Amino acid sequence: MSQVHSIAVIVGSLRKDSINRKVARALAELAPPSLKLSIVEIGDLPLYNEDIDLDSPPAAYTAFREALQGADGFLFVTPEYNRSVPGALKNAIDVGSRPYGKSAWGKAKPAGVVSASPGAIGGFGANQHLRQCFVFLDVLCMQQPEAYLGNAGTFFDEHGKLSEKTRPFLQNIIDAFAGHVERTLKA
Repeated sequence: MSQVHSIAVIVGSLRKDSINRKVARALAELAPPSLKLSIVEIGDLPLYNEDIDLDSPPAAYTAFREALQGADGFLFVTPEYNRSVPGALKNAIDVGSRPYGKSAWGKAKPAGVVSASPGAIGGFGANQHLRQCFVFLDVLCMQQPEAYLGNAGTFFDEHGKLSEKTRPFLQNIIDAFAGHVERTLKA
């Protein structure tokens, strides 16, 4: 049996019942046994401020950084706000990357991005913006398949169950991500 890799899932939406949180949960259910996906919450992170991070960082910063450091890789599932990532997600990226030179994102860890939106273009702007951040963070993003989930409001029924029509598409994404994680961590 192959090794089980711990994946920190960062959901860009803070809403408890958001489409992106539902997508993240669906991906966790579809994940092969080689991946253990766990959502790492970002809603309690104070806005990044170096003044409060110097001698005694907030407990939320420390817990978040420890969760990132303990992960073998990352999966981002996010909506798009104003052709970019939600502010809470950008804040989480900043908190994890500080203090300078001590990034909790690690060196060359694998990552994937799934953007979901009720709109037609599926969060393309957020997806691409995240990929730009990864270059500086030295996070190795899965290139293919790209995952822009347009019209994502139709993926789940009124009880939050994933539609059978959408299941194969999400299965393809998580299986490809598992392969990316395996290849990256072997390198």
